[in-house]
Amino acid sequence: MSDNFKSISTKNAPSPAGPYSQGIITDNYVFTAGQRPQDPVTGEIKKDIKDQTRQVIKNIESILKEAGCSLKDVVRTTVYLSDIKYFDEMNSVYREMFSEPFPTRTTIGVQLRGIDVEIEAIALKK
Repeated sequence: MSDNFKSISTKNAPSPAGPYSQGIITDNYVFTAGQRPQDPVTGEIKKDIKDQTRQVIKNIESILKEAGCSLKDVVRTTVYLSDIKYFDEMNSVYREMFSEPFPTRTTIGVQLRGIDVEIEAIALKK
């Protein structure tokens, strides 16, 4: 890894399930790995898409906090949904947890293993 990169690690978000970092700081940006809706303490994954979305964003928030940022610093997200039918419910939680001006976003329907939503984020580090 380049000397310009710094790995971010926090116990307040789920541990990586493979050979990747929870997040990386480079120059003025923080990149988070896609976060799954797992409670980092209990390991629980709730069934409801709203609860899953809320937990995913909390996990992102914990990684950003470790990097010295907050959700207000997020400039871009990518949302992965197991079924696009969950879009409206995910979107209502997303709207509650992010504030205007909202980050740019792409939402994609994909096959996910045992979860209904995963989100990755890019934040500006000031």
